[in-house]
Amino acid sequence: MKAYLELTDIALMEEVASSPRDKLLIRLLSRLGCRISEVLAIKVRDIDLKQNTVTILHLKRRINVSCPSCRARLGKRHQYCPVCGEKISEMIQRQQEKRRIRVLPIDQGSIDMIREYLSHNDHHPDDDELLFHIGRHRAWQIVKEGARKAGIPNLINPESGRMRGASPHRLRDAFSVHAMKLNDTGDGLRLLQEHLGHASFNTTAKYRKIAGNEHRAWYDHLWDNSE
Repeated sequence: MKAYLELTDIALMEEVASSPRDKLLIRLLSRLGCRISEVLAIKVRDIDLKQNTVTILHLKRRINVSCPSCRARLGKRHQYCPVCGEKISEMIQRQQEKRRIRVLPIDQGSIDMIREYLSHNDHHPDDDELLFHIGRHRAWQIVKEGARKAGIPNLINPESGRMRGASPHRLRDAFSVHAMKLNDTGDGLRLLQEHLGHASFNTTAKYRKIAGNEHRAWYDHLWDNSE
């Protein structure tokens, strides 16, 4: 019984996927570590096949930007501060827009898969079309069906102890745990936080505890010299 999907599980899910689209969806969820809403919002033009990057629109929550004079919260469309009336500079507006997107690197194997998928669907790199023309419900079905075909059992929730099936967010979790296993330093945590788009460091830090088995290592160290 395990709490998180492993890379071997995800490889099996890709292998048994019913179509190139389903295979690519599983691949991007696991290799980008994005939320399902973010992956489904990817447009063809958001993918840079030369630089191996994908531009992700941050859809989890609105980024808070404050007036530099009175610190009042600013909305997306504000041109003047609603409290002090000061004009919002173009720099602040650009910062607001910049913080709403993440440009993520992606591996060459995934880029090759995207390129092949686009060629079979007659898309061009500058197309303003969505990469996937499906909704959240269908995306969940694809992931759950892939896990069922791959023979992957339910996972245990490490916080509640309840059993749960595979889902798009479990692929995001798998990415995060894998990243922490390879690099659980402060820099590794910071980069993972930026990559995932977490507003809170504590949200990212939970993966370090799981990946590194910190509690077990701490406890074992207490009794290293005892019989």
